Amino acid sequence: MAHGEHKYDVSVQWTGNRGSGTSGYRAYGRDHVITSGGKPAIPGSADPAFLGDAERWNPEDLLVASASACHKLWYLHLCSDAGIIVLDYRDDAEGTMLDDPQQGRFSQIVLRPHVVIRAGGDVELATHLHHTAHEKCYIANSVNFPILCEPSVSTDAP
Repeated sequence: MAHGEHKYDVSVQWTGNRGSGTSGYRAYGRDHVITSGGKPAIPGSADPAFLGDAERWNPEDLLVASASACHKLWYLHLCSDAGIIVLDYRDDAEGTMLDDPQQGRFSQIVLRPHVVIRAGGDVELATHLHHTAHEKCYIANSVNFPILCEPSVSTDAP
């Protein structure tokens, strides 16, 4: 794994000007497009509670997804190093945001990874590696609220 400083260049282009810009709170759309290099564009908006489009990704969705994906990537790495063969991984993550007019913020994210490992694998070690993955996760180490992990690990044994 490379060490040092890594930079991430992302562009967010607002596409919600309905002709009068931000002339009023309800006069403009919250839509935007997120791009980075040649990667597929991500259609974004605000949460529908804030006049956004429910069919587009909002920043809150992306924050929860980032925490979940970072944890998963570390977990798979650690399992690979430990000789645990992961066959399936799904996380039903949930973020809780407090909507305060003065300062809204996330209060927590709960990761709920469901992992299937090859029969004969060490379920106890596979479960413990979630703790190690959490300690190493760059996203979890960068936020000022708790990210909890409630994993379940099973084998593919009949």
